[in-house]
Amino acid sequence: MENVRGILARNVRLGRQKLQLSQEELAAQADVDRTYISGIERETRNPTITIIAKIAVVLETTAAALLTSHP
Repeated sequence: MENVRGILARNVRLGRQKLQLSQEELAAQADVDRTYISGIERETRNPTITIIAKIAVVLETTAAALLTSHP
């Protein structure tokens, strides 16, 4: 099984950078703490699907896309 936290971390980071958002800006728009975004990107947090969905909306994608490995 693939490292789902690693996939999520990479996709959140790439999506955030694509939209030129800081962790703080993403967190504010997703209504989560900045340290939570940092934890996701460092693979130390295990977010709920609700949090993933909130982040996906801000990143203009879907929760499924954030959890999918892209070559």
